[in-house]
Amino acid sequence: QVQLVESGGGLVQPGGSLRLSCVASGFTFNRFSMSWVRQAPGKGLEWVSEINSSGDLRTYYPVSGKGRFTISRDNAKNTLYLQMNDLKPEDTAVYYCAKDSLTRGKGTQVTVSS
Repeated sequence: QVQLVESGGGLVQPGGSLRLSCVASGFTFNRFSMSWVRQAPGKGLEWVSEINSSGDLRTYYPVSGKGRFTISRDNAKNTLYLQMNDLKPEDTAVYYCAKDSLTRGKGTQVTVSS
């Protein structure tokens, strides 16, 4: 059974940083591209970033901003990461780790507020 467990969210001031983690189990992690997606209050799901199975190809979608977010993975630890810097109030959302469009974790709340 596929399990994706996110952690690392919290309350941070504008301009602050957070590092999200996602521990995966129940499938061969190093064979799959992985993504971070988010859902802000009252909005639909937005793709944030994607990384290929080996970790050498990354895609950043517009919501991630220019150079603010960095996706990475450690296949030895079955773990996906999202380093978020210079956070803005509009980054407030539940962040999900996703194996595909139908499979994601329960999410971790990120709140950016002064």
